[in-house]
Amino acid sequence: MIDLPTSDHPLRIGTRASPLAMAQAHMAMAALMASHGLPAEALDIVPMTATGDRIQDRALAEVGGKALWTRELDAALDAGTIDVAVHSLKDVETLRDARFFLGAMLERADPRDRLVVREGIGATTIADLPPGARLGTSSPRRAAQVKRLRPDLDTVLLRGNVATRLAKIAGGDADATLLAAAGLDRLGMHDVGVVQDAALLLPAASQGAIGIECRADDAGAIALLAAVDYAPTHGAVAAERAFLAAVGGDCRSPVAAHAFWQEDGALRLAAEIFSEDGAEHAAGHIVVTGPDMPAALARRLLAEAPDSVRALFAR
Repeated sequence: MIDLPTSDHPLRIGTRASPLAMAQAHMAMAALMASHGLPAEALDIVPMTATGDRIQDRALAEVGGKALWTRELDAALDAGTIDVAVHSLKDVETLRDARFFLGAMLERADPRDRLVVREGIGATTIADLPPGARLGTSSPRRAAQVKRLRPDLDTVLLRGNVATRLAKIAGGDADATLLAAAGLDRLGMHDVGVVQDAALLLPAASQGAIGIECRADDAGAIALLAAVDYAPTHGAVAAERAFLAAVGGDCRSPVAAHAFWQEDGALRLAAEIFSEDGAEHAAGHIVVTGPDMPAALARRLLAEAPDSVRALFAR
């Protein structure tokens, strides 16, 4: 028997305060309400500003990496001031503190990237961008993939939430950028940008996936989250994150990994690792038939990779 939260003792849902994070927290709230028949008063969203949201002028790899997205939520969860934390899993470290438990993943949205260009540029794909165009991104993966496809393009640092980056493109800070389709859709921006083929721009591991964490010793929260866990997404994203853990690297390491369920019911995992300039890379795919398969793919790609790539993933 699960002890359900009430209006007197609501479940406190921690989230970053950005518009996208808040939208995702409301999705988690709605899923919990529907699964357990809870009134809105039994759940309370607790927004907080992450360190990563405050730093806009540098790549996060220079100042702390993905931990800058989770630090405040982790501290609140550990202190018991929130009961669960909602994350964009792409922004969560692969190796997590044992105090926390990833109890649920919601159904994944479109994991692909969308190309957004400034007014006056008619490009719908990377190939269409004019020679020497400036593509703004803070992602080593996107920068390497773009440079591999178009070595003539200039990749420049572009950070901030979705609205900030769109404003920077409109203001001429860059000619184009790549944004996650899932984030745009969750903000209601369905017509912004053009989806790019995943075969050309393999997505980042966990892109499009929302995760909900709780304390590992909180049996009540674990039971609540189990009811909203979407198993197909959890299985696919777990394979991607297992690959990341095995391949090593950090926020400076350009890596892509995407797992999806085929029509025959098999889970296919594709992955790529790059040099910083995208000139060299190693790529491969497997059908995941056991828990050790993602790590086996990681070892194979590292063995096949040129030295310029392997050096970025050495622990």
